[in-house]
Amino acid sequence: MNRSLLQYDGSFDGLLSAIFYVYEYKLIEVKIQQESEPAPLFGDVTFVETNEEKAQRVWKSIKAKSKNSWKFYYTFLSERQDMERTLLAYAQHVFSHGNVAGDYGNDAVLQVAKIAKHVGREKHRMEAFVRFRLTKDNIYFATIEPDFNVLPIILKHFKSRYADQEWIIYDLKRKYGIRYDLEKVEEVQFDFENNFNPTETSELIFAQEELEFQELWKNYFKSTNIKSRKNMKLHLRHVPRRYWKYLSEKQQL
Repeated sequence: MNRSLLQYDGSFDGLLSAIFYVYEYKLIEVKIQQESEPAPLFGDVTFVETNEEKAQRVWKSIKAKSKNSWKFYYTFLSERQDMERTLLAYAQHVFSHGNVAGDYGNDAVLQVAKIAKHVGREKHRMEAFVRFRLTKDNIYFATIEPDFNVLPIILKHFKSRYADQEWIIYDLKRKYGIRYDLEKVEEVQFDFENNFNPTETSELIFAQEELEFQELWKNYFKSTNIKSRKNMKLHLRHVPRRYWKYLSEKQQL
C-alpha cells in the first residue's frame, strides 16, 4: 500500500499504540507523528486512538527483548523532531533481532543511544540544580525549564529524597508539574499570570523564613566566592549558565 501517516495524541502509550497498529495492519511504508503536527493535504492519514492494553503489549515485548529499553523511553522524552521514526525503526529492529544493545551499526540503535545519553545528562543536572522555596502554604516549590521532558524520570529521586515534605516541581516550558503530598505524586497544571517571574522570591507567595534563608545563602555564597581562585571555564562546565536563574546563590543581592 502507499505510504501511510499515523497520528497519535503525543503520549508514550499513544506512540506504543501506533507501533502496535503498524504491526496489526502490516504497514510497510509508514510515518508516525503527533496530532499537533501539521498533516499533508493529500495522502492516507489515520488517527490511532491510545489503547493502554495494546501499548503495554508493545512495551512488555520491547523490555523483554532489549536490556536497554529505558533508552527507548528516554528518547521519547527528548521530544526531538522525527523522534517517532527513530523509535519505530528501533522497535522493528528489536522485534526482528532481539537484544540490540551494542548494535551501533544500526542507525536507529545508534541514535537512541546518543539521544538517551543527552536526556540522562539533563536528568542528573535537574536532580542537582532544582532549588525548592518554601511557600506560605508550607509547600516546597521549584520551577524548571529543562531541554527535555525529564519530569517523569526525576520524580522518583525527589520522592525518595524529600519523602517527609510536600513539594511541587513545575516545568514552565511544558506548562505542567508534579506534586507530592506525602502519599502520592500527581500531575498538576497552573495558570500563572503573565508577569509571573519564576526567579522572584515574593513576600506574597513565600514564607518569611524562606526569604531570610535566601538572603543568608546569597551572602554566604558571596563571602566564600574568592575571585582570584575562580575558574569560570570549569565552573560553566559543571553549572551551565542556563541553570543560573534557578539557583539562589546566583541571584543578585
